Amino acid sequence: MIDAPPPARPLINQFRRMREEEERLAKENPHMAAALTEEKREGHRLAVIARTIALLIVAIVLPIVNFHPSVLVYELVLIVLIGMGWLQLRVASVGYSRMELFLLYADLIIITLAITVPNPWMIEPVPSAYSFEFNTFIYFFIFLALSTLAYSWRTVWAMGTQVAVIWLVAIILIYAFGRQVPHLTSAITEALPMFPFLASELDPNSVRANLRFQEIVVFLLVAAILAVKGWRSNQLLIRQALVAEERANLSRYFPASMVDSLASTKHDIGAVRSQEVAVLFTDIVGFTKIAETETPERVMGLLRAYHQVVEKALFENGGTLDKYLGDGVMATFGTPEPGEHDAINAVNAAKQILRDAQKVSADRHSKGEPPFKVSVGLHYGPVVMGDIGPDRRLEFAVVGDTVNVASRLEAATRELKCSIALSDDLIRKVNDPANDDIAPEDLRLRKGVKLKGRSSPVDIWTDA
Repeated sequence: MIDAPPPARPLINQFRRMREEEERLAKENPHMAAALTEEKREGHRLAVIARTIALLIVAIVLPIVNFHPSVLVYELVLIVLIGMGWLQLRVASVGYSRMELFLLYADLIIITLAITVPNPWMIEPVPSAYSFEFNTFIYFFIFLALSTLAYSWRTVWAMGTQVAVIWLVAIILIYAFGRQVPHLTSAITEALPMFPFLASELDPNSVRANLRFQEIVVFLLVAAILAVKGWRSNQLLIRQALVAEERANLSRYFPASMVDSLASTKHDIGAVRSQEVAVLFTDIVGFTKIAETETPERVMGLLRAYHQVVEKALFENGGTLDKYLGDGVMATFGTPEPGEHDAINAVNAAKQILRDAQKVSADRHSKGEPPFKVSVGLHYGPVVMGDIGPDRRLEFAVVGDTVNVASRLEAATRELKCSIALSDDLIRKVNDPANDDIAPEDLRLRKGVKLKGRSSPVDIWTDA
């Protein structure tokens, strides 16, 4: 028969798995890594400030509680602890830090020694166990509370167990090797012969093991409660980092204002519906030839420069980056929510793409890099939009004849020897009385243009 593992082992393994999962998420999610770093930095800074203030208050209270020259020893200890707090802030880092843990352990040991070792300035030969009578164990709770500001929930719990162990060792050492003053025990016993229990409770040579056990148990309970609270706060931080990542992913396709709208909307963005939008297609003219003659590095550099131009123009004009199509880009205006100026914004974005691409191309050419020319096609009309694909790979898509026409218009720019082709439907929408009048003075109308894959000709506007 295989012996069952001790109850503590599954709990330890669970803690280890939780830590490994958090580390994995932090490595995969830059937003989470940044959030954890910022949380640790700000938390530790706040903890050190709070620690300094708390210890200064204790330094003021001590002489009031015990007005005796021997209190100067404890004032010196408090100064050391304040300095160690700022030293911990200096060496603080996200993740495992041996120096930080060493200073944390040093804190606990210094406090334990300060409240258990007899004060050298005390004249009277006081028993070592008598130090417990001052109830100085409560100062550990200050450091436990401060740890919740600076450390992870695991460290908070570890600190609770370390204090319990250190305090237990101190109790054992004082019980076994502490200074005894036997005549004090005899005097109290003789003074209270009818009250043996009270005499034992008042015995200055007794470590009062029952009370020390109670201190340890209560401290562990408080540490466990604070650790659970820290764990919940950490889970909230993780969820916020995941939301930040989702918003960052949205910002790759939508302008910042629309990301805020999507994040706050209450209806289902992916619901299938039909609405009128402006669709834009843009492409690099002759990209296949460029890719054949240039090095992969220069080709990728060209694509990055082109995509930056397109993304900037789209987002500055309220567009949505629908998808990359190799060296091409599909964008929409009016998704996921339509607006009054979608058509105008699409035209402005198209003109900005052509204008900025020309500048970037000329700059690249002056540096000996391959120049490029772009073409743009735009159409306005009804589309079907919503989530498509299986549950494991959902994708928000915009489909329909309007999309096909916009794509064909962009492709037609080669035959028409122009850089931009806009459907008459788009121009009519631009000149709708509800919009500001934008006359296509720099465009020419071409009627009855036959587009590839379509039986009916269309009227289009081009720049040549």
